[in-house]
Amino acid sequence: MTDASTAHAKTPPPPPPATITFEGKFGKNPLADAGFGAMCRRLPAVLGHTARMAWAVDRTGVVLLLVCQVLTGVAAAVVLAFTAQAMTHILATGTVSERLHAALPALIVVTAAAAVGRVSGALSSYADRRITPLLTTEADMVLVAAVCRVESSAYGEDGFADRQEAAEVGVTRTRMMVQDAQRFMSALIRMVAASGVITALHPLLLPLLLLAVLPAGTGAVLSARVDYETHYLNVGDRNVRSMMRWWATYSRYGDEVRANGMTGYLIYWYRALSDRIDRRTVTAAPRMLRIALATSALGGIFLLCTWATLAWLATTGRIALPVAATAVVAVQTTLAALSQCVIHGAAMFHTSLYLADMRSFLDMAGERAPKRGESAVPERVAEIRLDDVVYQYPGKEEPAVAGVSLTLRRGEILAVVGENGSGKSTLAKLITGILLADKGRVLWDGIDLAEADPDALWKRTALVPQGFACWPLRARENITLGQPRTYDDGPVWDVVDAVGMREAIEKLPRQLDTLLAKELWGGAELSGGQWQRLVCGRALYRRTPLLILDEPTSQMDARGEHAIFLEIKRIAAERMTVVVTHQLENTRLADRILVMDKGRIVEQGTYEELTHAGGLFAELVALAQDR
Repeated sequence: MTDASTAHAKTPPPPPPATITFEGKFGKNPLADAGFGAMCRRLPAVLGHTARMAWAVDRTGVVLLLVCQVLTGVAAAVVLAFTAQAMTHILATGTVSERLHAALPALIVVTAAAAVGRVSGALSSYADRRITPLLTTEADMVLVAAVCRVESSAYGEDGFADRQEAAEVGVTRTRMMVQDAQRFMSALIRMVAASGVITALHPLLLPLLLLAVLPAGTGAVLSARVDYETHYLNVGDRNVRSMMRWWATYSRYGDEVRANGMTGYLIYWYRALSDRIDRRTVTAAPRMLRIALATSALGGIFLLCTWATLAWLATTGRIALPVAATAVVAVQTTLAALSQCVIHGAAMFHTSLYLADMRSFLDMAGERAPKRGESAVPERVAEIRLDDVVYQYPGKEEPAVAGVSLTLRRGEILAVVGENGSGKSTLAKLITGILLADKGRVLWDGIDLAEADPDALWKRTALVPQGFACWPLRARENITLGQPRTYDDGPVWDVVDAVGMREAIEKLPRQLDTLLAKELWGGAELSGGQWQRLVCGRALYRRTPLLILDEPTSQMDARGEHAIFLEIKRIAAERMTVVVTHQLENTRLADRILVMDKGRIVEQGTYEELTHAGGLFAELVALAQDR
């Protein structure tokens, strides 16, 4: 046996991060088989979806944006058309003053149209800045609401976390979609306007210009394919890296990181995973370069053909010199508009894939949201009955709860004990309807929870889970969870007293108004035991027919634990109480004790009955006393 001070100098290096792949039915990159045609076919649907989202959050902004885009296109067409008129006069015969005087009306119109175009461009930017933040917030809110509303069992399904990570990227890309859509529409309108002018000048020029920008469009789609492929490969790694970053930098776990000498390894691990993500990204760079060079060269050849054709038309007299001068301006305008159309169209197509990830996750979350009945649950529940209930977590070979039958009545305190993994917490979730049984039924006064209105059901429950949340809210909201019963703090102070927290709350800088997040300015922190008391206070504040406490005093001192159990005993007559605990001495307060093993109830009775029964409970009590 050796310790850190005597260990051999040759120790193995730290293991690298596990290889994380994005597999299953979501593992196929949806862009793998996409081409330029697919982009063109998809753009109308993408534009329509973006327009509907924008219309829902800011109709005035959308109308302003559309009007400005139309004005920009009309202004571009007017500029080109009257430029042609001005060129005809400027390049005609006569004195300079005569030619300028003749061209002056057309030049004034060109100037006015250009001014209108600039003003409408500025207003478009204003409309974009109005719409985009609202749209991004709405997308974020929809995603948060969807995750909060799914069945609890969805979190354990394969691919759920990865799909959520992909959807988060979709939220951030929503902002880009609005900007890309605006630029695409603007370029499209300018292109249509300029194309009309250039076609009028000579019908051969427009097809050549279209050929000149076609390689750019193909290149944009190919580049989007490479970029999205890299994104897909990195989804799992980014998800895990984000979680590790949170745990490694969260102050609550800083003591464990430092005292256990984990700092070096965590930095190494974070670097190794980041390098793996970066390698995939950097590997894509040469492919992107080859695409850019090839498509630029091909586009350059076609553009050279366009200019050569224009020169040939002018030198052979097929178009007049003033028309040729106008054609130069028109070609440049049309080429810029075409290029912008292709670039922003490809960008929209690219971004739409991320939004498709978000929509597919929202669809999946919608399918996994509670779809139960609408049966009302009584205000005062007299009995909860479980009939041969079975529940198995996704991906597990054995059920967590296997054929449990149980009846719980109002006024009864039920203690649930057993070794780790015996199904205690799962049983508590089944009783509350957080999980629905795969087989069997859970009945509240005869109402099957699979057919009950979940919101009405959870108004009747109060739960203290093992892994409770330390919300960055004021002390008051940490107790009421934003659901006060009165305008005064009387009921809040009642539960503060009941859990023995008055002295601690009164010592906070602003008492109940103190923000319980020391990471934020003006915030304060509680100890683990104080947090646990506060969480018990949340459950007591709700005054529900069912109270479930899962290891409610594991971090408390003896005084706090005693106060909690006295309060549980005092209020027990008005509700059904379930206490899940490893501290067997605390089960003395229970009217009945259930002993679970491998998902089944193997014993039940009072403390005195079970300690003399010679079963698992007696064995666990003996082990506890022998420590």
